[in-house]
Parts: sequence; structure tokens; C-alpha cells
Amino acid sequence: MIEIRWCDWMFKFQKDVCSALGICLALILGTSFLLPAGVAVGQETDKPMVLCSTTHVADFARNVVGDRWVVNCVLAPGEDPHTYKPTSDDVAIVKQATLCLENGWHLEGNEWMRTLATNAGKPLVSCVDGVEPLMAEEEDKEVNDPHAWFDIDNAMIYVANIRNAVRKLDPEHAAEYNARAKLYLLQLRVLKQWVAQEVNAIPKSQRLLVTHHDAFGYFARAYGFKAVSPVGWSTGEITGVTIEDRQATVNQIKQLGVKSIFVETSVNQELVDGIARETGVTIGGTLYSDAMGPPGSAGESFIGMYRENVLTIVKSLK
Repeated sequence: MIEIRWCDWMFKFQKDVCSALGICLALILGTSFLLPAGVAVGQETDKPMVLCSTTHVADFARNVVGDRWVVNCVLAPGEDPHTYKPTSDDVAIVKQATLCLENGWHLEGNEWMRTLATNAGKPLVSCVDGVEPLMAEEEDKEVNDPHAWFDIDNAMIYVANIRNAVRKLDPEHAAEYNARAKLYLLQLRVLKQWVAQEVNAIPKSQRLLVTHHDAFGYFARAYGFKAVSPVGWSTGEITGVTIEDRQATVNQIKQLGVKSIFVETSVNQELVDGIARETGVTIGGTLYSDAMGPPGSAGESFIGMYRENVLTIVKSLK
């Protein structure tokens, strides 16, 4: 009798623990952790400012510096870093920065973030430092694929690089930066485990990810997908596509035999919609790629955008 009661108690204990872990997971994956926007050009602040090139880098920075620094971002949600051209406001705001952060590996087309920082005499950290690159083709030559943050292990390297940079500039508050980074890295590890569980719903034979441009190579490597960007497509491309390029794209998608292709938030959807009609495939959904979503959207944080991408992919391909 005692043994039965003990088993019942243990079952209830395990159930309660699992429930608690589930709640923690939901809180971690469902919370954006975004802080208020940075200062405007010319606005006075007594805090140091970190100026980031892209939205995902800015989100990593916010999770490390908390309220101790002001975080500004050059790119707005949905803007394409490959094709962005700096404005006079960017030139003005970089002069107020204490530290500049870029993704690196030419994600910022024509090295615009490096140019801004160099011209203003500001220290610059490339978040990809220490990442093992995938190789990609660009203008008939091999280059480092800059979309490294789509492997969560690499995102953790980004966070560590940011932590180390602000800790060096502000050693007095190093313990704070260490603690925030430690918590955020824990959240990223939980995200990684959750993604692996969700992706298991897709048979390995169906893990073919067709997108407008090749931003998902690191994601594909991490979770056993084959990422394909059909010939004739490139980031930002919507006009000037030749008939030959368009037909080559249509033919390749038909040969792949996929039922869904995906649109990215940082590119124009018109071309992809037309290709989908011609090939008879469906648009599986919109994926966040080179930029996160606007404030108030499910993709306003790195964890949020990653979660929504996974849910969209799994729903379309399983």
C-alpha cells in the first residue's frame, strides 16, 4: 500500500515538474525581451550608445546591455542590409556612438557599416568573429555566407562578442553584462532544443527549403534541410529579370518537385508570387530573413522571428 502511494506521489511530482518546465519554455519562447527604442539624431543622453547595423544584432545587444546603454539600429524592421544605402541621419547618429556593431562578412553591402564607423573614428566589432563560415557563391566566386545567426550556436557567439566588447569599454558594470548574457544564452539553448523537437515532425525526405535568396544555409545545416535558392533570384531582385532567368527559375522549381516555396520579409513578394503561379506550387508562408519584424509583431525579437520561421516551415513541409 505504501509502495502504491509512493508511486502515485512520484508520478504527480514528475507531472508537476514537466508542467513547470513547459511553462518556463513558453515564457522563454513567447517573450520578446525588447527594450524601448534608442535616441533620435541629436538627442542628448548621458548613457553610452551602441549603434548596430541590423535588427538581429540590435536585439542581441539589448539583451546584454539592458538599461545601461542606449541601443540604436541603422536598419528598420524589414529593410535589406545587402542593398541599404546610408543616409545623412546615419552619418549624424554614428557620431554619438560609443561602440558600433556589424554582422560582418559583407552582409552590409559595400561595407556601409564599416565605412560609417571608420569615418566617424568609432570602434567597430564584427559579430561573426569566431564563427566557422559556410561558403556561398557570389559573382562567380566563393565568399563567407554572412547569414550565420540562423545557426543558434553562432547566435551565441554573436552574444559573447557583444558582451566582451561592452565589458571591455565599461568594466565597472562587467558583472551585469555577464549576468544578462548568461540568461540570454540560456534562452537561446532552450530555443535550440525546441527547434530540434519541432523539426522532427518533417520527414527527412521533405526537408527542402526553397527561398528567394540563400539566407538559410546555416539553418539548413543545423537541422538537416537542403536550402535552395533557384537560379535567377537574388536579394532585392524584382525588376530587370530576363525572360531566360525567369524560365530557368520556373524549370528548376518544377524539377525540385516541392509543394511549397517561401517568401522572405526583406524582399518584394511580387516576383515570388508570379513564379509560384507558373510552377503550380503554393507559397508556404513568409519567413523573416535579413531583418526582424516591426514592434508589436511576433517577429520583433530574434527568438520571436526564429520561432515563427520554424512554425511556418513545419506547417508547410510536414
